[in-house]
Amino acid sequence: MRALILTEVGQPLPLVERPIPEPGPGEVPLRVSACGVCRTDLNIVDGEVPDPKLPLIPGHQIVGRVEALGVEPPEGQRRLWMAAIS
Repeated sequence: MRALILTEVGQPLPLVERPIPEPGPGEVPLRVSACGVCRTDLNIVDGEVPDPKLPLIPGHQIVGRVEALGVEPPEGQRRLWMAAIS
């Protein structure tokens, strides 16, 4: 998958290739068609948030298609989404 990764605050985000993770229990991999970056992510990129946890792939507001299904989690367990950028 391709991702823009923040490795240093205030610097351009390099576009890198990353391996597509395998879905775990309760996870659904998505092929992302569009991704939005919220103001908080931009604050982190601009260095306005102290001590960010880096590296960081900004953007969690996405539109995409389900690529596969993971194993069903036990009843009542939370489900997570993971994204593969196409």
